[in-house]
Order: sequence, then structure tokens, then C-alpha cells
Amino acid sequence: MLFDWHYAASLLVDAAFWKAAWLVVELSVATWLIGIVAGFALALGKQSTMMPLRAACGAYIWLFRSLPLLVLLIFVYNLPQVLPWSGGVLSDPFWAGLIALSISESAYIAEIHRGGLLGLNKGQLEAGRALGIGFVGLQRLIVLPQAFRVALPSLINEYITIVKLTSLVSVISLAEILLVGERLYTQNFKVLETMLAVSFYYVLIVTVFGHLLKMLEKRLDVTRRKHAVMIDVAVQADASDSAVSTAAARGDGRALEAVGIRKRYGQHEVLKGIDLTVKAGEVVSIIGPSGSGKTSLIRTLNGLETLDDGVVRLHGNAFLHAAHRGHGNARHSDYMRGILDIGMVFQSFNLFPHKTVLQNVTLAPRYHNRLKGSELDESGMRILAKVGMAAHAHKYPHQLSGGQQQRVAIARALAMQPSIVLFDEPTSALDPELVQEVLKVIEQLARDGMTMIIVTHEIKFAFRISDRVIFMEGGTILSDGPPLELAKQKTSRIASFLQDVHIA
Repeated sequence: MLFDWHYAASLLVDAAFWKAAWLVVELSVATWLIGIVAGFALALGKQSTMMPLRAACGAYIWLFRSLPLLVLLIFVYNLPQVLPWSGGVLSDPFWAGLIALSISESAYIAEIHRGGLLGLNKGQLEAGRALGIGFVGLQRLIVLPQAFRVALPSLINEYITIVKLTSLVSVISLAEILLVGERLYTQNFKVLETMLAVSFYYVLIVTVFGHLLKMLEKRLDVTRRKHAVMIDVAVQADASDSAVSTAAARGDGRALEAVGIRKRYGQHEVLKGIDLTVKAGEVVSIIGPSGSGKTSLIRTLNGLETLDDGVVRLHGNAFLHAAHRGHGNARHSDYMRGILDIGMVFQSFNLFPHKTVLQNVTLAPRYHNRLKGSELDESGMRILAKVGMAAHAHKYPHQLSGGQQQRVAIARALAMQPSIVLFDEPTSALDPELVQEVLKVIEQLARDGMTMIIVTHEIKFAFRISDRVIFMEGGTILSDGPPLELAKQKTSRIASFLQDVHIA
């Protein structure tokens, strides 16, 4: 029997096949989108700190990755025999197929998302929390865009798999491509010709949607983008309009108090009853050898690390408490008001890589509805001008040097007009030639009256700009006083440390 090329070609314009192909598109796209949303929820649940939720999501993923899709299809389609009320939906092969495919694919896509979540730097979440962004906001603005970008190549591959899996839905009589082909070749026995046409339609769908999804992947890859042309926005760095001036004008008094702060990691106690008071407008630098507890202390002051004991007050108001204390943690509303009043600059910058410089700076004010539209952009540009970064507003972080990224991080911390800014070793990740550009910005903030707590190894700089210098070692404060007092010490452990760093 000769291969009938004329018949095979006629199937390429067959209306039944094109209708079936569109049905496959609807089914596969719907399954993919549902799987992406449900899979992301499952991936988050599997990484949750809540054991019941983690166990439930893990069990779902285990079960439906183990169960063959063909078995699940037949089970779902025949479920109305047990649950008659479900017959209105599940008796329709399309809806039964969509539900079965979505249940199965959600389990597979969850593991793809989990890979994306595991690839997300912890500092991204900490930066979001330091800006007062809640859990849902973190997922929407920071986690999902970055995790989705990492997972997208695997998700595209999974879509192609879904397209091919739709052929299994023919077992419950859905008139998709394979079933249309089967009906034809059972009538005329032209199996090869019909299967060639079936193959054409599947390849067409995969090719078209594969190309579209690749375009989406390129669109989401910010490393491929060229920065936009600068928008003409007034960027005068008028100190009277700046966040710093607003913060400095809040008056004297105790800006921040830490009383009896203790912190443990397992059996190791890194903070051993720290007491610290910082007045408004004061610049306090914290120095000491590595492992002395400096970073742990500054991270407990804004809640990035929980307290094992002690309290933190902000402008005399409740802010943070140890969880085991009788009165429990400060109220969430108190904490949210407080966290917006404390800016945080991280050692590793922790800029959001999927957002431009200006978007990084305006993210928190937009999220908290402080400003909107052009007013928000103008405010962001003024702050960027303050740190000398207005000309780079529409670049992405990867297009900047380390010193430029850190200056943007400082601008982001100032965007919410905090009264206090915390610096966690802001220059330790920079090349030596880039350190000075960041120190100049911090020095300007000090002249403007910003209240600052700075953990640093730049000892000469700390002594030059600080009102007080704190020396820590072994989780305790050994000295707290004006720089000149520490510099005069000749026989103590402090003098030995200062001599090592060429200060004494």
C-alpha cells in the first residue's frame, strides 16, 4: 500500500484537526498557568516553618508525582459515580482533563519553583523586611519575579511536556488531536498519513508557543536590557527637601534604646546582655575583632534577628521584645511603624536585581503609599542626586560598580525618611578604590544630622565622624565613649586592637 501524500496534505487544512489543535492549546495553557500558581503555593508551603503545612505540601507533591497521569485521568472522570454532585463538571471531558492535569502538574511545577526559591539570595528577603514589606508583598514584589525568572527555562520545558501529555486525555473521549486522528484512521486505515498530520499539529503548537515563551524569557532577563534614556526630572539635592533633613528635625532625646539584649545561635551566646542608648542626631560606630557580635547586634536592633532576651525601644516607644517575655512581642502595628523609621544598609548591598536604580529607591514609598506617580519619581531622583547617582537612575544593579550599588542602597534606605540608619559594614565588600565614594556619602549624612549606627572596620573613618565609638569583644561592650577617650587608652585590650589597625 503506497503512502498517500495527497491525503496527508489534505489533513493539514482539516477543520476537525484545527479545532482539536485549538482545544489542545486551551487545555495546555490553562494547565500550565494553574500549575504555576498552585505550584508556587506548594513550593512556599514545603519551605514553611510550620510543620503541618510543610508536611501537607510535601505529601501532596510526593503523592501526585508518584501517581500515573493516566490513572488520575480515569479516576477524576469517573468520580461522579462516588460523588454525584460533581457530575455537572467532571462529566465534561475537558474539565475532567484540566482538573487531572492541573493536579498532577502542580506537583511537578512545585519542585521547579522550589529550585527557583532556593536560588534566591537570603539578603533579598532581609532587604524587603528592612523596608517594612509584608509577607504577601515580599512574594509579589521580590520573591516571585526573581524565582520565576530562574525557573522559567524549566517551566517552558514543562509546558512542552504538558502539550504532549494532553494526548492522554483522549482516554476520556476528549476530541483533542490524537483522538481525531484515531477516529480517522479507524475509518480509512491510513495510519501513517494520519499520524504524520497528528505529529505536525503537535510540533506546530510546541514550536509556536516555545518561541513565544523564549521571547518572554528574554524579556524578563534584565541582563540583556540596555538602560533607558534618562527622563528629564528635577534632581536638585536640596537639603531642606531631603529625607535627612526631615529625620534630623525630629528633635533631641533618645532615638533608640537597647536594654539587656541577648542572642544565641544554638549553644553559642553571641550577645551577652548588651545595653545601648543612641540619641537623636548622634553617630555611633561599633568596632571590634571579627566574631565579637557587632553584626548580630545591629541586626537585632531592627528585628532581622529575634531577641532571646531584652527589649528595644524606638523614640521611647515599644518596638522589639524577646518572644518569651510575659508581655510577648511588640504589637505588629508598633513594629511596622518602627521598622519604617529605621533604614538599613547591608554589607552586600542587597539591591533588587530585577528593578532599576530608581525602582529600587521608590519601591518602599510606593508599597506604603507615601507618594505616587511623578511625585514619587521626583522624590526618588532627589535622593539619588543626594548620593550622586541620579545619572544612573534607569540602569540595573548589575550595570553598576560596587561603590555605586552601595550608594543606591543608601538612597533606598533614605527613601522612607527614617530617623535612624543602620550600616552593617557598608564598605567591607568593596574594592579599596571604591571605599571612599561610599564613605563620603556617609560623612555627608553625618554632617546633615542623621542618626546613624555604623558597624565598620574602617577605624580611622569611624574615629573621624563618630560622636561615640563602641568597642565590642566576646558579645559584650568593653568600651563606649568619645573617640578621643578610646584613642588615649594605652594598656587595655582596646589599645592593642587600635595599635593593630594603626590608630594608636
